[in-house]
Amino acid sequence: MTLSMRSTTLRAAVAVLAVAAAGLPGTASAAGPRGGHAPQSPVGLTVGDRARPLDVEGAPLFGWLPRDRDPDEIQTAYQIVVRSASGRTAAWDSGRVGSGSQEYVPYAGRELSPGTSYTWTVRTWDRTGKASPWSRPASFDTGLGDQDWQASWIRRTTTEADDYTLARKEFTVGRSPVVRARVYVAASHQYALELNGQVIDRGPAFEYADDGFYRTVDVTSGLRAGRQATVGATYHWYGGGQGRPKSEPGLLMRVVVDHADGTRQVVVTDGTWQVARAPWKQAPRRNGDGGDYVEDIDGTGAAQGGWQSAQVVGAHPTAVFKHLKGQESGLSFTTIRPRKVTRLASGALVADFGQVIPAVPVVRFREGVAGRHVDMDAGYVLASDGSVSRSKNDNQDTDLSYGYTQRDGDQTFRAFTFEGFRYLEIAPGGAADISAVVQHTDVDLSRTARVRTSSAGVDAAYDLMRRSALYGSQSQFLDTPTREKGQFLGDSADTSLATMAAYGERRLTRQAIGEFIASQARYWPDGRLNAVYPNGDGKRDIPDYTEMFPGWVWDYYEQSGDARTLAEAYPVMNAVAGYVRRHIAPDTGLVTDLTGGSGAYKGGIIDWPATMRYGHDMDTAARTVINVLGVDVLNAAARTAGALGKTGEAAAARQDAQALTAAINARLRRPNGVYIDGLKTDGTASTHASQIANAYALAYGVAPAEARERVGAYVAGLGMQMGPMTAHRLLAALADRPDQVVARLTDTKGPGWGNILARGGTFTWESWDAPETGQSHSHPWGSTSLVDVQQTLLGVTVTAPAAARIRVRPPLSGLDRASGTVPVQRGDVRVSWERGRKGFSLTVDVPVNVRAQVYVPDGSTGGYAIHEVGSGHHTFHQEAGSVHG
Repeated sequence: MTLSMRSTTLRAAVAVLAVAAAGLPGTASAAGPRGGHAPQSPVGLTVGDRARPLDVEGAPLFGWLPRDRDPDEIQTAYQIVVRSASGRTAAWDSGRVGSGSQEYVPYAGRELSPGTSYTWTVRTWDRTGKASPWSRPASFDTGLGDQDWQASWIRRTTTEADDYTLARKEFTVGRSPVVRARVYVAASHQYALELNGQVIDRGPAFEYADDGFYRTVDVTSGLRAGRQATVGATYHWYGGGQGRPKSEPGLLMRVVVDHADGTRQVVVTDGTWQVARAPWKQAPRRNGDGGDYVEDIDGTGAAQGGWQSAQVVGAHPTAVFKHLKGQESGLSFTTIRPRKVTRLASGALVADFGQVIPAVPVVRFREGVAGRHVDMDAGYVLASDGSVSRSKNDNQDTDLSYGYTQRDGDQTFRAFTFEGFRYLEIAPGGAADISAVVQHTDVDLSRTARVRTSSAGVDAAYDLMRRSALYGSQSQFLDTPTREKGQFLGDSADTSLATMAAYGERRLTRQAIGEFIASQARYWPDGRLNAVYPNGDGKRDIPDYTEMFPGWVWDYYEQSGDARTLAEAYPVMNAVAGYVRRHIAPDTGLVTDLTGGSGAYKGGIIDWPATMRYGHDMDTAARTVINVLGVDVLNAAARTAGALGKTGEAAAARQDAQALTAAINARLRRPNGVYIDGLKTDGTASTHASQIANAYALAYGVAPAEARERVGAYVAGLGMQMGPMTAHRLLAALADRPDQVVARLTDTKGPGWGNILARGGTFTWESWDAPETGQSHSHPWGSTSLVDVQQTLLGVTVTAPAAARIRVRPPLSGLDRASGTVPVQRGDVRVSWERGRKGFSLTVDVPVNVRAQVYVPDGSTGGYAIHEVGSGHHTFHQEAGSVHG
């Protein structure tokens, strides 16, 4: 073959090693440039993955993106300087530190003051020792410790199960110009923060009262020296439910105003605040799963029953509200308009927003009539007459109705709590303008991963999954934005993989990992984790969800390079490993009768809903899926121990993983190498060999090399017999068969994403048969396979923590072309490849401080030519029909 490499940035010769597709990866090296330019100033400065955080607690973790015009460049050193907000006083100068780290670099200076603004800047050195200019300064605020609030929790005295309360405080801003102003706020369960009558922030606090969240809001531009100001909030408490501990109602606020003359004003919640009943009528719950209440708002009066003095619960921290921490994750809100509005014969309007959205409906009535009540109904599908279906089977057994009582004149109805829906029907009542405020976790949408291929079906499935992942990520990862809204561990791990891959998301994943860490300390001394956390029903587990946690943490670490979170999670991961070890039966060496779960989840959920198990033999004590996940638990513990320098613990966990792998391969396979579902209580083998058992053995590396082809053929021959919850592992198992990955993504007749799209779905479903079984039409756990599109079909895989190393390996079959951008911790990787009559062409853009192993398909061998490259733009071309020269 003749292989040409053309690049404006690649100056060094690259050693090339051609290998067969089934062979082991080769290695190659590239000599770096000896001269060149100094690096450019770093950009993308973050503290804890946030560009301008206002509540940094503990030692700040700094991150940046180095830049360099030269090819094959790395960062060899950095220097960070932290100063006061004015820039006149240095808090810390790291000096020149020889390191390639550019993420989660810890502050190591003197203790920073709470509730204070700081600036920081960084410069880097390249491989030739040249220094960059300093970056533009970035800023951050430190947060408050519990002792710093000096404010009291307040509430309205009421016994209402669905408590909407207004709270407010008027004060006069000092005469000196305002130079800095912050509002620190916490509420149970959610709030809308107001300043001078305008909502300036919305937030949930779905956490336990003894371990809650607060947010910090910059209000500098909203206050004027010498003028009256009113600060307040509407808070909403509604007892325990899915993803929501019961807690207690309450509001805590601290307003700090700094003036040019050096004076400081502080306004805090206390007994001088006024509270009133907000105009929400008491209404039934939307469903029987501990979900939301129907919202019926009385627009005739904002403060019902008059204003009264607030009830003071106690100064923070109290016996109830013991601890608060700054919430790193945030929400993004976008107002959208319907794609179409239809007027029915009844005069009702039906708005179609074009896709399922997590949103609150907003309806403007320009000519309201006092006392007129308008019924509204959201939903997922339309009835035959064009109205919104009220069928519980169509709407996840959830009442998606709303009500509004008008006053005279122009007014706007806006719901408080989001739901998932596509359609909104409004009864006759003068509606003039309809919109919806879509919300999701706050990510940098400018870094959204893009993938386009030669298959329109692949592209449509990828877009469906990417959108579903985002819309299922709120202040928590959700099972669905409609019915339960619980943060299930397995669902969270699935959706987290998708949001990290599609949006470079880190903060919500880190928060969720922290919450499940907390669940073990709260409930599970035996090493298990809560199935849903936080939650209203307290202690509840699903065994294989517990097993998913260690692998999820390692995936997060590999994507992010966040060693602090890895170290915090390791004791919990180790406890999970202990939980697995204690259930290994001495006579078989297999995990047997894994304790936990109840009902349909006892011993493990395997797949869900039950129809998605496709005949899996649940009457087994030593289940293959549970055992394979046990191997992953031990391997993740071993990798983590190794990364943290615990070599002895790493070796022990690795040895246990190998022993469990050997037991699985010895006892849970047929003579032809195909995996059965498990062993019965009496030790007899199950006669069923499910797709999930075999796909897991492949995806988690349990199947030995000599059996992978046979097992892969068996898995591929079954089509799709795994649900959306686990389908990611099916596509991972088929990674060596990219044509099968394409088939599973695009099949419009059988189960899969193509069928969802063919049937009009706009959000991934809970099950492939959701319309027939009344399951959720908005379950983001079906989004995880976008990772497989990126890795198997586009060809981009992170292979070292923080994406210090990546692999670019286009598939040998299945597609003719693909292009896309993948956001990784150290920048964006861009890939474009195409195979045609003239050969194979590939371009790759690699960020600074990243090494890439690039596989170029070699038509003459059926394998790959492998190139080791550094940063820059690289072009590769293999001419068709050429001979190796």
